[in-house]
Amino acid sequence: MENFLAVSSQVWILFMLVAAGAACRLARLADDAAVKGMVNILVVLVTPSLIIDVFQRPFDGAMLRQLAAAFAVSTVAHCVAIAAASALFRGGDSPRRPVLRLSAVFSNAGFMGIPLEYAILGERGVFFGIVYVVVFNVAMWSWGLWQMNGAESDGGVSATRRSALAALRSPFLLNPGTVGLAIGMGLFVSRTTLPQMLAQPVAMMAALNTPMAMLAIGYYLAGANLRGVARTKAAYAAAGMRLVAFPLTMLAALYPLRHWLDRDMMLSMVVAASAPVAAMVAIFAAKFGRDVDLSVGLVSATTLLSIVTMPPIIALAMSVL
Repeated sequence: MENFLAVSSQVWILFMLVAAGAACRLARLADDAAVKGMVNILVVLVTPSLIIDVFQRPFDGAMLRQLAAAFAVSTVAHCVAIAAASALFRGGDSPRRPVLRLSAVFSNAGFMGIPLEYAILGERGVFFGIVYVVVFNVAMWSWGLWQMNGAESDGGVSATRRSALAALRSPFLLNPGTVGLAIGMGLFVSRTTLPQMLAQPVAMMAALNTPMAMLAIGYYLAGANLRGVARTKAAYAAAGMRLVAFPLTMLAALYPLRHWLDRDMMLSMVVAASAPVAAMVAIFAAKFGRDVDLSVGLVSATTLLSIVTMPPIIALAMSVL
């Protein structure tokens, strides 16, 4: 119960910021252009600053090994989720099928996961959680791109090859997050500490991550239309897999390994896995002409439902891991 109350209080704090973002939209204190600019700042400046900041710590070989373990766990988790989603969502019309698959697999591990990891676990949680986000980006811009680009109905191997080439050309595989990870990891491994004149601005920029991310999510939630989700039965299965089945599977898989893996690392993996549908699913749906209303509805609905689902799952993980 103590863990549940602690996690619930942190989730509630985050959603108070989400509510503030929604209020900004309803009161017309911000518009789409302003929030888009804020998100660009968040992605390009704040996120890499956060990554670099959390890697500013004394070198520890044990933590480096746990970081490698986090990469392995994240990779296996995405592979398992992809296989399950591909098997579960086989029928239905083409515009909806890839949306359902990506919604089940990809969590908002960046904008929702990292702030919660920081609130519950501190910098150690973000240290490991960043790895999940990196694996997410690779999977999204490879398998996710292949799904949204119509590979299944567009010629099998040739379509896969085109999607893979498109992913390699994409700037999102060389994005601020991966650049920040490369810089932060380089500083960590080389035992290099930034001078105060650089470290302080980086830390101040990193501190903007949680409020900016939550305000942006709240703004977009206030304009969401959930009717498309309510009318699509398969959406319930995608939401259930994303919010319940996948994080519980992650927890069950980590439980036998609890004596060998770092507890904060395992908890950060569960937090990332329990986050709602990634906003990138809606962006891909719009870009490739899929069911945009369904994708936006799933992002919004699962974000609201995560207020209820995340606390008990994370509290359970804190109790047993």
